[in-house]
Amino acid sequence: MKNPAEYYSQQYNARAAIPDHPYIFTRWVKESAQVRRSRAGLYDLAYGEAAGERLDFFPASRGDAPLLVFIHGGWWRSLDKSDFSFVAPGFVRAGFNVALTNYTLAPEASIAEIVRQQLRALAWLYRNAEKYDFDPDRIVVAGHSAGAHLASMMMAAHWQVYGDDLPADLVKGGILMSGIYDLEPVRHAQFVNVDLGLAEEDIAPLSPAFMPRPHPAPFLTAVGEQESDEFQRQRRLIADHWKDGHQRAVPLPGHNHLTICDAFADPGHALHQAALALLDTVKQARVPDAAPRD
Repeated sequence: MKNPAEYYSQQYNARAAIPDHPYIFTRWVKESAQVRRSRAGLYDLAYGEAAGERLDFFPASRGDAPLLVFIHGGWWRSLDKSDFSFVAPGFVRAGFNVALTNYTLAPEASIAEIVRQQLRALAWLYRNAEKYDFDPDRIVVAGHSAGAHLASMMMAAHWQVYGDDLPADLVKGGILMSGIYDLEPVRHAQFVNVDLGLAEEDIAPLSPAFMPRPHPAPFLTAVGEQESDEFQRQRRLIADHWKDGHQRAVPLPGHNHLTICDAFADPGHALHQAALALLDTVKQARVPDAAPRD
């Protein structure tokens, strides 16, 4: 490769490859605002002290239902949970609680700090399950783009090291969409690393594609057919490395790096249906008469 910086910048600059990306973002904002106007939700719940440590919670219609936690993308440096409220209704209708997490954006926060914030978010949710009436034994994470990196880091987390009140299998499943699991190429993508500041020594501790998992929870992967070779490679990398839990790769003909989120939210789409099938395995796995938690 003669010029890694040029190659990786071209491969990972998804917005540049989608001419109508401003329209897509505007549509998401409008659809999400409509969801917040028309549906019950709890907004900007603080899971930590930083201003970015907030989450939105969309409750299921019945108590003690499972929880889907969605982590948004934006190269760790842009977008907001409120832009993605539109993903919640289909899952809520199917009987699942949905939480959308925020985090402090780069360059104000490093990726390492953003990972720590998501650890705090999931630990906070687990510890507050009774208050918000969901089943802490059935938590699934989903993420898109940088959010898929963060979701996979949650799948690789040693939860009992993070908190002795937390179960090793806090995350029961994952849905990883258009993610980055090997951060070495990102270090060379100048258009984004100007804000991320990734150095060589940061790569191994932040690349889930090279980490073992303490708990082999089932997960799905998906990448749009129109996405770059590098995004396709990243998907294969995590699927191969964690093959013990990889259930399937969901094909997405005609979709790009952004419209994959529309597919995830659409009850009629194969990606949404695959996500529900994964969630249903978690939903059915709980033993109703299990002993109470300490």
